[in-house]
Amino acid sequence: MSASEQASSLFQNYARYPISLVKGQGSWLWDDKGNKYLDFMCGIAVTNLGHAPKKVTEKLKAQLDELWHVSNLFHIPNQERAASLLTANSCADAVFFCNSGAEANEAAIKLARRYHQKVKGSGRFEIITFHQSFHGRTLATLTATGQDKVKDGFLPLPAGFKSVPLHDLDALKAAIGPNTAAIMIEMVLAEGGVLVVQPDFLKAVKALCEQHGLLLILDEVQTGMGRTGKLFAYEHYGIEPDIFTLAKGIASGFPAGAMLGKGYLKDAFTPGSHGSTFGGTPIATAAMIATIETILEDQLPQRAADMGEYLIQQLNEKVAVHPFVNEVRGLGLLIGIECKEPVNDIVLEGQKRGLLFVTAGPNVIRLLPNLYISKEEIDQAVGMIAELIHDHTAVNKA
Repeated sequence: MSASEQASSLFQNYARYPISLVKGQGSWLWDDKGNKYLDFMCGIAVTNLGHAPKKVTEKLKAQLDELWHVSNLFHIPNQERAASLLTANSCADAVFFCNSGAEANEAAIKLARRYHQKVKGSGRFEIITFHQSFHGRTLATLTATGQDKVKDGFLPLPAGFKSVPLHDLDALKAAIGPNTAAIMIEMVLAEGGVLVVQPDFLKAVKALCEQHGLLLILDEVQTGMGRTGKLFAYEHYGIEPDIFTLAKGIASGFPAGAMLGKGYLKDAFTPGSHGSTFGGTPIATAAMIATIETILEDQLPQRAADMGEYLIQQLNEKVAVHPFVNEVRGLGLLIGIECKEPVNDIVLEGQKRGLLFVTAGPNVIRLLPNLYISKEEIDQAVGMIAELIHDHTAVNKA
């Protein structure tokens, strides 16, 4: 344990990098020593508008002078405005606000169970998810997560969850039983390796839900808010979920999440059935409104699609040609570079050279630039990644 860790009053549950970031603007960050970094992780898909976006900053400052918090026992005009923006631009009819992606997914699980038990009277409760998925850190959402590493030390886990291999339709069919309430899936399994769900598979999942009377829950916590080249990733697939969840990019870094659903689910969440003290506060929804309006006004989903195409093209030309790289894949500005060996050393060396990015499993470099990223910044990052991989393999050969 380092001297700084010994002196810290924090639990040591984060393996922190040796950097203290103190300022951000657009695509750039600065640490407490004055070092400058090109940010290709965005707080893990959070600062979709870049750091300190002007409209969100102004909206937050104005709200701070008016009202910070009131109970959800009262009407909150900002909530209505944020919810209207979300439903007007999606397939959803109703919104529940919370504080994080884990809470949004927890709300989705609860809504699915309560709909079957209180509205349909079926008693169904099981949720089927997929291997390599990630849905959060609460007891329910880590149980839903298809990765054993997040479950270590937290036994006993809640009942009512099954996990099957991604793209294995036979295994999915076999998992469906009389207690199945919903199927929950990410459009891109980002934490699991930036695995893009195949369109035919998702359509088959949707058909199974309709056949068996199940709800389809889409976890859009990392893929939502323009990240993949559409406002919501499900728009790529030509299907509509019953429920989907948002967080990360929804409020430009202010803690916020949302669970959205179809109108026929409203009867399941009656007064007192679910709640959140800090969900949808005037401050949080001010940040949401400014973020959503900016994404729509500046047509950022389309920009993400265009810049993502350019980024993948550049990576294929300058990085994927290296024998160390297996594949470049992704959707919009959520991109993975699968390598033949672990890449953590490359991440650390990138930090030393002024480029921030993150992994998605041991062998995958994950790139998550903001949606305003320029071609010049992409060229700079791609050039650095190519050099990092070249230098890493040269050192290992030596």
